[in-house]
Amino acid sequence: MASTEGLVPITRTFLASYYDKYPFSPLSDDVPRLSCQIRSLSSDFLSHLPPDEGEKKLVGDADRSAPHKIDENMWKNREHMEEIVFLLEESRWPPALRLESTPEALEVATLFNELKVKLQQTLNALMLFQAKNSERIFDTVMTYMPQDFRGTLIRQQRERSEKNKQAEVDAVVNSGGTIHDKYALLWKQQMDRRSQLAQLGSATGVYKTLVKYLVGVPEVLLDFIRQINDDHGPMEEQRHRYGPPLYSLTSMVLSIRLFLSLYWRRFETRKLKREELAVLDQAVNVYTSEFERFIAFISEVFANSPFFISAEEAGSIEASKSDDFKEISIPAGKTYEVSLTVDTLNSYIAWDFSLVQGKMNVDIGFSVECINYAGQKTMILPYRRYEADQGNFCTCVAGNYKLIWDNTYSAFFKKALRYKVDCILPVVEQVSSTAEAEG
Repeated sequence: MASTEGLVPITRTFLASYYDKYPFSPLSDDVPRLSCQIRSLSSDFLSHLPPDEGEKKLVGDADRSAPHKIDENMWKNREHMEEIVFLLEESRWPPALRLESTPEALEVATLFNELKVKLQQTLNALMLFQAKNSERIFDTVMTYMPQDFRGTLIRQQRERSEKNKQAEVDAVVNSGGTIHDKYALLWKQQMDRRSQLAQLGSATGVYKTLVKYLVGVPEVLLDFIRQINDDHGPMEEQRHRYGPPLYSLTSMVLSIRLFLSLYWRRFETRKLKREELAVLDQAVNVYTSEFERFIAFISEVFANSPFFISAEEAGSIEASKSDDFKEISIPAGKTYEVSLTVDTLNSYIAWDFSLVQGKMNVDIGFSVECINYAGQKTMILPYRRYEADQGNFCTCVAGNYKLIWDNTYSAFFKKALRYKVDCILPVVEQVSSTAEAEG
């Protein structure tokens, strides 16, 4: 059992500092370009033949934004790749393509077989990544469990649970369930794993029989597994840093799947030109290479990311990240101003300042004024002398807002000011016509 003495769970602030060392090189510009071209070709298909019910659902899925969760996007990419590989099975080809033996048909058939191989390789890489990452998390948690019957019970519970989950998947497949049915179940099972991890943290639910056995399990471990996947917890930093490129790839693979699904029904009435087939070829090549680059990168990030850090390290990182104060020396008889140009009404201007400790730093004058674009001046906060102050207000006019620190009343002594000022734009809630449930 590894010692957790003096350790605390990773925080979002710690992960921010850790991820600073692991910037992801932007996706190729070919990703948005080819995604757009593929969607344009799909729209052309729809203009030749209206969509059936299944195609309408797929078009709707492609029009929606990718989910916010990293792991949910991984499962979505896996599902779409498997659907495409299924479409590219020779038995699923349009009958005209299977029967034709012209040089053009043979060229198309060769292309589809090559695309199937590439996507299957990427699918295999993703499946391996998911399996390894799941094992790594569980093994790390178990490292901090007492190395006695308690750990054995939890391992046995997990093994039974995973066997039952696989049996559920097999039952869906064997009963004729679709690929979508299978992945809906796989995602539900992923949510069950999260729930079980959280239940271990609180010793309830499926682990209620282990409550008396969990005495001696480090509290820091229970804290960690309770909050690891909170919507605003440490993993939110991961979503913020690495989510956008993954979301783009999710949209791209769904666009490729939509293209092929529409093409299959219109194969005989809407022949693809050679340059259009080249777009499909390029899109699959770019998607598979960029997706494999992403999972190779994220694998390294995950492998090196700790779950626990010292309380001192967490405190110092939190302080350094939150300590975005500036310091300025204001000479005797002078003022110091910070100007903020605000164009959006209902923005908030906030400040936090104090005088650096010293026998001569007793207080300092402070006021806030606004000059609108017509040149009219309005006093927002009248002059007053402070040792320190925190405050904010909501702007009601556009213009130039000045925060003024005044040391003109001092004939001899400068003032060392430590301050932070910010302008916070109003939050605009976006109304979506479709409610999307997040795991």
